Amino acid sequence: MTQRPLFLQYIAQTSPTPIGIEAERAEGIYIYDRTGRRYVDLIAGVAVSNVGHCHPKVVAAVQAQAARYMHLMVYGEYIQSPQVLFAQALAGVLPASLDCVYFVNSGAEANEGALKLAKRYTGRTEIVAFRQAYHGGTHGALSATGDETLRNAFRPLLPDVRYLSFNAFDELSQITVRTACVIVEPVQGEAGVRLPTAGYLQALQARCREVGALLVFDEVQTGFGRTGAWFAAERYGITPDIITLAKAMGGGMPLGAFVAPGEKMSVLQSRPALGHITTLGGHPVSCAAALAAYQVLRDENRLAEVADKAALFRRYLQHAAIREIRGEGLMMAVELGDAALLQRVVAALLQNGIITEWFLFCNTAFRIAPPLVISHEEIEDACRIIQHVLTRMMNE
Repeated sequence: MTQRPLFLQYIAQTSPTPIGIEAERAEGIYIYDRTGRRYVDLIAGVAVSNVGHCHPKVVAAVQAQAARYMHLMVYGEYIQSPQVLFAQALAGVLPASLDCVYFVNSGAEANEGALKLAKRYTGRTEIVAFRQAYHGGTHGALSATGDETLRNAFRPLLPDVRYLSFNAFDELSQITVRTACVIVEPVQGEAGVRLPTAGYLQALQARCREVGALLVFDEVQTGFGRTGAWFAAERYGITPDIITLAKAMGGGMPLGAFVAPGEKMSVLQSRPALGHITTLGGHPVSCAAALAAYQVLRDENRLAEVADKAALFRRYLQHAAIREIRGEGLMMAVELGDAALLQRVVAALLQNGIITEWFLFCNTAFRIAPPLVISHEEIEDACRIIQHVLTRMMNE
């Protein structure tokens, strides 16, 4: 019997129209419902399942760690090897200065921690963020999210937040000696995958250095191979002062982090002690899963495959209904230019076994961000279905 009525009654809803697949199991790029129907997950749980659903090595790591110990004590008090080993691995693929990891539970929490760290370290209060940026739903992260429709119902939010337009070089002068930090997505995700103009992130970093503001890269969506590098910062030749991570980091388990140089992170230890604290952040089972997911990406050389797979999507998605494909690696937006058409297409794709969705701040494009383990044959098959649906929608 379907559990949909119970789902709608007992599970708090985030919108009037949940996708509503009743999941039974998942493997690789596929999700299976209770009838056995198979869906191709072209969004990887929104850039989470980079190594695919239920990768055997991640599952084994979860099972093994759960048998050893789970939660023991609030974060930072006990030495727990899964945290230490994964933090060491993470520091090995980040710029050398980013060597101190603070584990939390989610991307929003990572951004909260980064904003607090920047204010504490600099002694300043102003935060600079960007229009159409998304940093999370908690009050601080929402304050830095660049969409008034999302923010307005929850005011008052953090004071002293200034919003700039992404890629607007002429607005960088608004970053001043009052600015504690600038928080930016190197590729704007929920805006519909908007890439930085050549030289923009470099100019942004230069302005931050000029006035002593910290540069925070929100790599919650772009991290762990999504763009074809471990982190987008690497692709653009930037070393931020703080980087925030989540989503794909946990290999399907909840985990987030903000990472900074040790000398900056040390200010959270005193005046006051426990100025930033989490009970379950860096959960040992999540950290064990994260280390396994990292090792899968490394050992299976998945990052090296991203560019070719992105090129295949672009090759196979040639259609009169598609106006543009924006993207960096396997973080792509297929622009249709018509919100009504997009809603029909997304619904029809679901009926045909393809899971995709639109973006929070772009309702005319659908998202393609599949598990990085997707094969060439699976890409071709998925694109064939998309082509078929687009043709049918245009002929109706």
